[in-house]
Amino acid sequence: MSRTRTALLAALALVAGASGTALAVAPGDAGIAAVPCTVDYKVQNQWDTGFTAAVTITNNSAAKSSWSLKWSYAGNQKVTSGWNAKISQSGTAVTAANESYNGTLGTGGSASFGFQGTYSGTNAVPATFTLDGVTCNVDGGGPTDPGPTDPGTPGTKVDNPYAGAKVYVNPEWSAKAAAEPGGSRISNQPTAVWLDRIAAINGVNGGMGLRAHLDKALEQKGSGELVVQLVIYNLPGRDCAALASNGELGATEIDKYKTQYIDPIAAILADPKYASLRIVNTVEIDSLPNLVTNVSPRATATANCDTMKANGNYIKGVGYALNKLGDAPNVYNYVDAGHHGWLGWDDNFSASVQTIKQAATAEGATLSDVQGFITNTANYSALKEQNFTINDSVNGKSVRESKWVDWNRYTDELSYAQAFRQEAVNQGFASGVGMLIDTSRNGWGGTARPTGPGATTDVDTYVNGGRIDRRIHVGNWCNQAGAGLGERPKASPAAGIDAYVWIKPPGESDGASSAIPNDEGKGFDRMCDPTYTGNPRNNNNMSGALPNAPLAGHWFSAQFQELMKNAYPAL
Repeated sequence: MSRTRTALLAALALVAGASGTALAVAPGDAGIAAVPCTVDYKVQNQWDTGFTAAVTITNNSAAKSSWSLKWSYAGNQKVTSGWNAKISQSGTAVTAANESYNGTLGTGGSASFGFQGTYSGTNAVPATFTLDGVTCNVDGGGPTDPGPTDPGTPGTKVDNPYAGAKVYVNPEWSAKAAAEPGGSRISNQPTAVWLDRIAAINGVNGGMGLRAHLDKALEQKGSGELVVQLVIYNLPGRDCAALASNGELGATEIDKYKTQYIDPIAAILADPKYASLRIVNTVEIDSLPNLVTNVSPRATATANCDTMKANGNYIKGVGYALNKLGDAPNVYNYVDAGHHGWLGWDDNFSASVQTIKQAATAEGATLSDVQGFITNTANYSALKEQNFTINDSVNGKSVRESKWVDWNRYTDELSYAQAFRQEAVNQGFASGVGMLIDTSRNGWGGTARPTGPGATTDVDTYVNGGRIDRRIHVGNWCNQAGAGLGERPKASPAAGIDAYVWIKPPGESDGASSAIPNDEGKGFDRMCDPTYTGNPRNNNNMSGALPNAPLAGHWFSAQFQELMKNAYPAL
């Protein structure tokens, strides 16, 4: 019989209090075999303004070579010093990571550490602990679960849906990739299913619809856990600052979006047949960031974005999607958060979180309908700039003053995503909220990849000589020449990051390089034209786009071959 988190915490407290020692639970112990990890947190000494605590973690899952334990305080406790773990704190959130000598944690193995802290008022034991994103002291459930469940059973919400799970391989994309010379090297990688128009729900031109994909996912699932990645992408007046991926719905067609697009998707996702799948929704790429950066009185404003801000239909649409799709207990919503080269500046960063929060509390949605955020979707920003940092300076000039960084606070996606997550927590989102980073096309390998820092002649030479991201300008987004596949999809790759994912299927065009008549609502955006000399959003630089590109979403063989050639890590 499984136990609730409350009962387990009580049992832990009683045993620890009675024996004075930490509690370790072996994987086969009766009654709590399903608990993936246990944490014994014990206040050893306490005085008026401070305390010491001892913590023991026991891993009941697969062996680990490193670990990270997280919790949040309900009061004003502050960790001041620690031992046997690297302990950091931001607001109420605490992270304890292994030292170099105690990272190995076998199945059934334990590790202990301690710390000293300060407090005033009460000094309550934290209610929830997560080890590498997995909730401990509970058999797969969370603080708001309606009752005890076993891991993987329908109705169980996990902290990180990617942890311990396979991810769905879209057979339609896989077949296209495998048909390319050398494509079989990556054709088994998981990519997202894009629901970019109403017709896509049932399948376009004889292709697979949503139910067909979910049925195939059940076949791939087997006896383990499986994540299915969907892109929810059909807002009224979609992509107001660009033309290549304009959608089928006009600026005022919010009711059609709700009743003919979101409602049918929600009904399918709520089918009990699919309750054992973990369904991850990437919600409305580019929409909310446009309301921050591309509206008046900014120089980057467009009339379409001004319209969408004024009518509120981006806010209403995203709120409605989060509310309706989040009703299913096995569905996880990740809201698009742009990328560092879009929202990393001081006047964009916090405002973007505020805008997402506004949408996440509109149309019946609540912050609990948001599992996390995704950055770099269908973009090219480098995961990690290894040859310079935002704190470097050359001849008295900060890296922030370089033309490439241009006063941004962030140089790459990993630092931006981690900071965005913390800002979201600071603004009221759950402390366990996670991040996804789309790494499908941000590898920038090949012969053009720098092997070290640039020369210190001046700050621009230093940055340009060492930067991994080889775009002409960080605002360039369409079919970028020289790009390569990035990190392969993986779960829990870094602190605060739920997964690296391939949401944009490599080989699918960002937009046509010249005007192509079509019935998909997709216009011609000059940013996809290799001869275009730019606009204020890319500081009037060349577009850097590849020639001869088809419509957005259509197969682009030349790009696919270049992505494989420039992959990093290399294929």
